[in-house]
Amino acid sequence: MPETVVRPTVAGRLLSIDALRGLVIVFMLLDHVRETFFLHRQVTDPMDVAGTEPALFFSRTLAHLCAPVFVLLTGLSAYLFGEKYAGKADVCAFLFKRGLFLVLLEMTLVNFAWTFQVPPTVIYLQVIWAIGLSMLALSAMVWLPRPLLLLLSLAIIAGHNLLDGLHFTPDSALHLPWAVLHDRGWIEFSETLRLRTSYPVLPWIGVIGLGYALGPWFGRAADAALRQRSLLMAGLAGLVGFGALRLLNGYGEKPWAVGETWLQTLMSFFNITKYPPSLLFISLTLSLGLLLLLWLERRQGSRWLLPLTVFGSAPMFFYLLHLYVLKVLYLVAVACFGLNQGRYFGFDSVWAVWLVAGLLALALYPPVRWFSALKARRRDIAWLKYF
Repeated sequence: MPETVVRPTVAGRLLSIDALRGLVIVFMLLDHVRETFFLHRQVTDPMDVAGTEPALFFSRTLAHLCAPVFVLLTGLSAYLFGEKYAGKADVCAFLFKRGLFLVLLEMTLVNFAWTFQVPPTVIYLQVIWAIGLSMLALSAMVWLPRPLLLLLSLAIIAGHNLLDGLHFTPDSALHLPWAVLHDRGWIEFSETLRLRTSYPVLPWIGVIGLGYALGPWFGRAADAALRQRSLLMAGLAGLVGFGALRLLNGYGEKPWAVGETWLQTLMSFFNITKYPPSLLFISLTLSLGLLLLLWLERRQGSRWLLPLTVFGSAPMFFYLLHLYVLKVLYLVAVACFGLNQGRYFGFDSVWAVWLVAGLLALALYPPVRWFSALKARRRDIAWLKYF
């Protein structure tokens, strides 16, 4: 077994956290290449097992790790920020300001990267919006005692599916807040602008609160061996809970069914709902995330982790950069080759998506490494920490 390290850091940062964040960023890149160059084979939520080829199904399922792990690490990082630099009042202020910043960013630079519309006719409120609103909620939740915060977070994660049958029509006063919290839908802002709440935020508030509650496992006084045992037990317990509930085929996810082949049965079993994330979606992805965090910590001295830690140390810079690069590449492809897939330009194979994602990861590494070094070197520039 690899040697246990008490506090693996680079310039005060936990390598395992940055490495896991970087890993899910690479998975996100793969998924966004799919959404850019394989849009003619768009998938539903949950996916249609009978009509989705296995390579596409498992590529999409792999990307399910991204949002839950990233939101969990956002809560964890908020705790470590408070422990290292400030008290709860400063954490509260930072979370509130950064949450507002992310909401504004989603509505402007991020939405423009997806649509290239000025002025926009549709604003898609996606993962950055959800993280921003979750940070706003966490800015209040940090004042709760840790046991209560943990209980509240788990209750939100476990209980929000009880609300799945609750809907409100557009003429109801509750339509807007419920569309933001739990019921993915459209908000008519004006005659020329609509908002799409792609990421209802209620379950994400539970995930970010859980991440903050796990913060003491990684604190200054934390014992590495105890932390690693806790990560292992929590990860395994989550997987057991996922398996048990999934076999019961009851609460927390749409039912699965035996397919014509064992592969279709396996796909059906792991076909989970992201919008909003079901209990079993969160259980599976966060359990795997905790086990990956453990695995990465035990291998923190490996040289191959360096690119992941670089990506993970500048996540927002990577996020904006890769969206604009993908949009420009798509427009160039259309100009050169035309719309070869009906209304879209697209690849014929899922494996082309993987190839382009790998090449883009290599191409984006130098600018992200430059920005990461700039953040570390210029701590006097306050706005850099938001990226």
